[in-house]
Amino acid sequence: MPFLRGILIRNLISSGLPFDQSFELANQVRAALADTDEISTQHLRKLVDGLLGASCEKSILAQYRAPASAPTRIKVIDLNGTESAFSRGKHQRYLQSSAIRAGDAEQITNSIYNQLLASGVSSITTRQLGYLTYLCLQQELGDTQASQYLCWTEFQHSDRPLLLLICGAVGSGKSSIANEIGHRLDIVRTQSTDMLREVMRSMIPRKLMPVLHCSSFDAWRTLPIQDKKDRNKDLLVAEGYRVQTDLLALACEAVMLRAIRESTPLILEGVHAHPSLVQMLPRDTDAVVVHVTLGVMQEKELKARLLGRGTNEPRRRARKYLNKFDSIWRLQSVVLSEAERCDTPIIPNVDRETAIFQLISVVNQEVSRHFHGSPAAVFGGFVGRTRKQVTGKAWQKSVPLLTKAGKSGRARPSR
Repeated sequence: MPFLRGILIRNLISSGLPFDQSFELANQVRAALADTDEISTQHLRKLVDGLLGASCEKSILAQYRAPASAPTRIKVIDLNGTESAFSRGKHQRYLQSSAIRAGDAEQITNSIYNQLLASGVSSITTRQLGYLTYLCLQQELGDTQASQYLCWTEFQHSDRPLLLLICGAVGSGKSSIANEIGHRLDIVRTQSTDMLREVMRSMIPRKLMPVLHCSSFDAWRTLPIQDKKDRNKDLLVAEGYRVQTDLLALACEAVMLRAIRESTPLILEGVHAHPSLVQMLPRDTDAVVVHVTLGVMQEKELKARLLGRGTNEPRRRARKYLNKFDSIWRLQSVVLSEAERCDTPIIPNVDRETAIFQLISVVNQEVSRHFHGSPAAVFGGFVGRTRKQVTGKAWQKSVPLLTKAGKSGRARPSR
């Protein structure tokens, strides 16, 4: 790799050297290497060490030398033998996907990473890392969190897809939360029912199907009902929503069935992601299906969201939604009532992070209904022998035992 002053400057600053001095020393190193085509990291460190010793305090020099005894990179080896660097961000995100709170996930990840460095571990398999994480969770946070992690890991090792349906009225935060959930659960396929409706609009003219060309909260206006003024407004909004949802049900079903055929996880989000869609799936499907409904329970909060929506996205003017707020609020009541009728979890979207955590918790609850594996079955045959040698709060001691056990015999693949 090329010599980069920026990396050297950052390392020097981490050792306690001020930026100006770090910048000057990095320039000296670059000048010294002007006629050098190639240099090893060991010789580069000796060069920097000499320049530091001649111009800096001993404490800074000692701090710079300290990382040299520890591995600069921990390799993680998967079941196929592919190597990658240990990523604390990826490990922490995986913990959060198993319904571990962000603060706890960060603490566990840092503890494991630091312990691997302290033990001089330069490489570890994904099975060993998984079991080490399980032990750390069990001893630091308790059996409940460890079991959540175990179930989620077993599910990830299976070929069963996750179908996550997120329903909610306009302004409930479906799209933004769906995108964040997709990132945290590593789901790359997200489908909006609004986009499906747009495709159908391009195929079916307004005169033939006017209810399809309206917003969900305005669909009732196109219904062939003569005495609309005398009808209950709530019932009219509900009927318009039902008709539009029925029209989109076939397209939603096709998207879900394809995900099942390809064994690909999918997030389907939109006001038309009605709980009845779950009933359209084959009874013998092996997909793990989760349906939730988002709601904003305060009128002022929903108005503020709609106003912010128009400000942040100029093409989606706030005035359009605020002028129709009465119908939007009625539609949300319909959506929440349908969720209640179908026993679908309702998640209040007051705080974004809280709503995301609650949604991931619902997903993990459903996953735990389908997976009940033991640590030995999920992480491999070395688990039992290692576990007998490690008791109490001493999960740190399992690192050398675990890596040694892993070298004596490969873990049995999960698929």
